[in-house]
Amino acid sequence: MPRAGLDAGVVVAAAAELADEIGFPELTMARLADRLGVRTPSLYKHVASQEDLHRRIAVLALDEVADAVGAATQGRAGRDALGAAARAMREFVVTHPGRYAATIGLTATGPDDPMAIAAIRGLGPFSAVLRGYDVPPEQATHALRALRSVFHGFATLQATGGFQWAVDVDESFEWLIDLIDRGLRATPTDQPADTASTTPSTHHR
Repeated sequence: MPRAGLDAGVVVAAAAELADEIGFPELTMARLADRLGVRTPSLYKHVASQEDLHRRIAVLALDEVADAVGAATQGRAGRDALGAAARAMREFVVTHPGRYAATIGLTATGPDDPMAIAAIRGLGPFSAVLRGYDVPPEQATHALRALRSVFHGFATLQATGGFQWAVDVDESFEWLIDLIDRGLRATPTDQPADTASTTPSTHHR
Protein backbone atom coordinates (compact mmCIF):
# COMPACT_ATOMS: atom_id res chain seq x y z
CA MET A 1 0.00 0.00 0.00
CA PRO A 2 1.21 3.54 -0.73
CA ARG A 3 2.42 5.51 2.29
CA ALA A 4 -0.42 7.46 3.91
CA GLY A 5 -0.50 11.05 2.69
CA LEU A 6 1.72 10.35 -0.31
CA ASP A 7 0.26 11.26 -3.69
CA ALA A 8 1.48 12.61 -7.02
CA GLY A 9 1.37 16.23 -5.84
CA VAL A 10 3.43 15.46 -2.72
CA VAL A 11 5.95 13.47 -4.75
CA VAL A 12 6.40 16.19 -7.37
CA ALA A 13 6.68 18.96 -4.76
CA ALA A 14 9.32 16.98 -2.87
CA ALA A 15 11.19 16.28 -6.11
CA ALA A 16 11.18 19.97 -7.04
CA GLU A 17 12.49 20.92 -3.60
CA LEU A 18 15.21 18.29 -3.79
CA ALA A 19 16.19 19.44 -7.30
CA ASP A 20 16.62 22.99 -5.98
CA GLU A 21 18.93 21.68 -3.27
CA ILE A 22 21.14 19.29 -5.22
CA GLY A 23 20.68 20.38 -8.84
CA PHE A 24 18.25 18.91 -11.34
CA PRO A 25 20.82 16.61 -13.04
CA GLU A 26 21.46 14.92 -9.67
CA LEU A 27 17.79 14.14 -9.04
CA THR A 28 17.07 10.41 -9.19
CA MET A 29 14.15 8.28 -8.14
CA ALA A 30 16.34 6.63 -5.50
CA ARG A 31 17.33 9.94 -3.92
CA LEU A 32 13.73 11.10 -4.00
CA ALA A 33 12.56 7.91 -2.35
CA ASP A 34 15.15 8.42 0.38
CA ARG A 35 13.90 11.98 0.91
CA LEU A 36 10.32 10.74 1.25
CA GLY A 37 11.22 7.77 3.44
CA VAL A 38 9.88 5.13 1.08
CA ARG A 39 11.31 2.43 -1.17
CA THR A 40 11.96 3.46 -4.77
CA PRO A 41 9.26 1.17 -6.27
CA SER A 42 6.66 2.97 -4.13
CA LEU A 43 7.19 6.14 -6.19
CA TYR A 44 5.91 4.41 -9.31
CA LYS A 45 2.47 4.26 -7.75
CA HIS A 46 2.36 8.05 -8.18
CA VAL A 47 4.55 8.87 -11.20
CA ALA A 48 5.03 6.66 -14.23
CA SER A 49 8.76 7.15 -14.75
CA GLN A 50 11.72 9.47 -14.31
CA GLU A 51 10.63 11.22 -17.51
CA ASP A 52 7.10 11.63 -16.17
CA LEU A 53 8.53 13.12 -12.98
CA HIS A 54 10.70 15.47 -15.06
CA ARG A 55 7.72 16.77 -16.99
CA ARG A 56 5.60 17.17 -13.87
CA ILE A 57 8.35 19.24 -12.20
CA ALA A 58 8.56 21.39 -15.33
CA VAL A 59 4.82 22.02 -15.31
CA LEU A 60 4.96 22.93 -11.62
CA ALA A 61 7.83 25.37 -12.24
CA LEU A 62 6.14 27.02 -15.22
CA ASP A 63 2.94 27.49 -13.24
CA GLU A 64 4.89 28.96 -10.32
CA VAL A 65 6.75 31.37 -12.61
CA ALA A 66 3.45 32.50 -14.12
CA ASP A 67 2.03 33.09 -10.64
CA ALA A 68 5.10 35.02 -9.49
CA VAL A 69 5.35 37.24 -12.56
CA GLY A 70 1.60 37.78 -12.73
CA ALA A 71 1.44 38.86 -9.09
CA ALA A 72 4.42 41.18 -9.53
CA THR A 73 2.97 42.96 -12.55
CA GLN A 74 -0.59 43.31 -11.27
CA GLY A 75 -1.70 46.95 -11.62
CA ARG A 76 1.56 48.03 -13.29
CA ALA A 77 2.30 49.21 -16.81
CA GLY A 78 5.18 50.27 -19.02
CA ARG A 79 8.70 50.31 -17.56
CA ASP A 80 7.28 49.62 -14.10
CA ALA A 81 5.60 46.40 -15.27
CA LEU A 82 8.61 45.37 -17.34
CA GLY A 83 10.94 45.75 -14.38
CA ALA A 84 8.57 43.94 -12.02
CA ALA A 85 8.21 41.01 -14.44
CA ALA A 86 11.94 40.76 -14.99
CA ARG A 87 12.80 40.86 -11.30
CA ALA A 88 10.12 38.31 -10.41
CA MET A 89 11.37 35.86 -13.03
CA ARG A 90 14.98 36.36 -11.99
CA GLU A 91 14.13 35.88 -8.32
CA PHE A 92 12.27 32.66 -9.07
CA VAL A 93 15.05 31.17 -11.18
CA VAL A 94 17.79 32.08 -8.71
CA THR A 95 15.77 30.80 -5.75
CA HIS A 96 14.55 27.63 -7.49
CA PRO A 97 17.31 26.73 -9.97
CA GLY A 98 16.68 22.99 -9.91
CA ARG A 99 13.00 22.99 -10.74
CA TYR A 100 13.45 25.75 -13.33
CA ALA A 101 16.19 23.72 -15.01
CA ALA A 102 13.59 21.00 -15.54
CA THR A 103 11.74 23.30 -17.97
CA ILE A 104 14.68 23.54 -20.36
CA GLY A 105 14.81 21.28 -23.39
CA LEU A 106 11.34 19.75 -23.11
CA THR A 107 8.92 19.77 -26.03
CA ALA A 108 5.16 19.62 -25.67
CA THR A 109 3.55 16.64 -27.35
CA GLY A 110 0.49 18.62 -28.40
CA PRO A 111 -1.84 21.48 -27.40
CA ASP A 112 -3.42 19.42 -24.63
CA ASP A 113 -0.08 18.51 -23.06
CA PRO A 114 0.14 20.08 -19.57
CA MET A 115 3.55 21.40 -20.65
CA ALA A 116 1.96 23.36 -23.51
CA ILE A 117 -0.81 24.71 -21.29
CA ALA A 118 1.66 25.77 -18.60
CA ALA A 119 3.98 27.37 -21.16
CA ILE A 120 1.17 29.47 -22.62
CA ARG A 121 0.10 30.48 -19.12
CA GLY A 122 3.68 31.47 -18.35
CA LEU A 123 3.79 33.78 -21.36
CA GLY A 124 0.58 35.53 -20.31
CA PRO A 125 2.12 38.06 -17.88
CA PHE A 126 4.78 39.01 -20.42
CA SER A 127 2.12 39.50 -23.08
CA ALA A 128 0.36 41.81 -20.62
CA VAL A 129 3.59 43.78 -20.15
CA LEU A 130 3.89 44.24 -23.91
CA ARG A 131 0.40 45.70 -24.08
CA GLY A 132 1.85 48.69 -22.25
CA TYR A 133 4.08 49.45 -25.24
CA ASP A 134 3.31 50.51 -28.81
CA VAL A 135 4.43 47.22 -30.34
CA PRO A 136 2.75 46.53 -33.72
CA PRO A 137 0.62 43.38 -33.59
CA GLU A 138 2.65 41.70 -36.32
CA GLN A 139 5.77 42.08 -34.18
CA ALA A 140 4.27 40.93 -30.88
CA THR A 141 5.67 37.40 -31.14
CA HIS A 142 9.16 38.73 -31.81
CA ALA A 143 8.92 41.03 -28.78
CA LEU A 144 7.59 38.21 -26.57
CA ARG A 145 10.42 35.92 -27.62
CA ALA A 146 12.93 38.69 -26.92
CA LEU A 147 11.63 39.27 -23.38
CA ARG A 148 11.58 35.59 -22.55
CA SER A 149 15.02 34.94 -24.03
CA VAL A 150 16.77 37.90 -22.41
CA PHE A 151 15.42 37.50 -18.89
CA HIS A 152 15.62 33.70 -18.99
CA GLY A 153 19.23 33.93 -20.14
CA PHE A 154 20.32 36.42 -17.49
CA ALA A 155 18.60 34.58 -14.65
CA THR A 156 19.92 31.18 -15.74
CA LEU A 157 23.48 32.49 -16.01
CA GLN A 158 23.24 34.00 -12.54
CA ALA A 159 21.74 30.82 -11.07
CA THR A 160 24.63 28.76 -12.44
CA GLY A 161 27.34 31.16 -11.29
CA GLY A 162 27.95 32.61 -14.72
CA PHE A 163 28.73 36.16 -13.57
CA GLN A 164 32.20 36.38 -12.03
CA TRP A 165 33.25 40.00 -12.65
CA ALA A 166 33.30 42.52 -9.82
CA VAL A 167 30.62 44.78 -11.33
CA ASP A 168 27.39 44.50 -9.34
CA VAL A 169 24.97 42.01 -10.94
CA ASP A 170 21.92 43.99 -9.81
CA GLU A 171 23.23 47.06 -11.62
CA SER A 172 23.73 45.03 -14.77
CA PHE A 173 20.20 43.69 -14.52
CA GLU A 174 18.68 47.16 -14.15
CA TRP A 175 20.79 48.28 -17.12
CA LEU A 176 19.33 45.39 -19.10
CA ILE A 177 15.77 46.35 -18.14
CA ASP A 178 16.42 49.92 -19.28
CA LEU A 179 17.83 48.63 -22.56
CA ILE A 180 14.75 46.51 -23.25
CA ASP A 181 12.46 49.36 -22.23
CA ARG A 182 14.14 51.73 -24.70
CA GLY A 183 13.91 49.14 -27.44
CA LEU A 184 10.21 48.57 -26.86
CA ARG A 185 9.57 52.31 -26.88
CA ALA A 186 11.19 52.70 -30.30
CA THR A 187 8.77 53.77 -32.99
CA PRO A 188 7.34 50.98 -35.18
CA THR A 189 9.34 52.24 -38.17
CA ASP A 190 12.52 51.77 -36.16
CA GLN A 191 11.73 48.12 -35.51
CA PRO A 192 12.68 45.34 -37.94
CA ALA A 193 10.06 44.27 -40.44
CA ASP A 194 8.26 41.02 -39.77
CA THR A 195 9.27 38.24 -42.12
CA ALA A 196 7.66 35.23 -40.48
CA SER A 197 4.34 34.01 -39.19
CA THR A 198 3.25 35.56 -35.89
CA THR A 199 1.42 32.44 -34.71
CA PRO A 200 4.06 29.74 -34.23
CA SER A 201 3.30 26.56 -32.34
CA THR A 202 3.70 26.83 -28.58
CA HIS A 203 6.80 24.70 -28.23
CA HIS A 204 8.77 26.93 -30.63
CA ARG A 205 8.16 30.10 -28.65
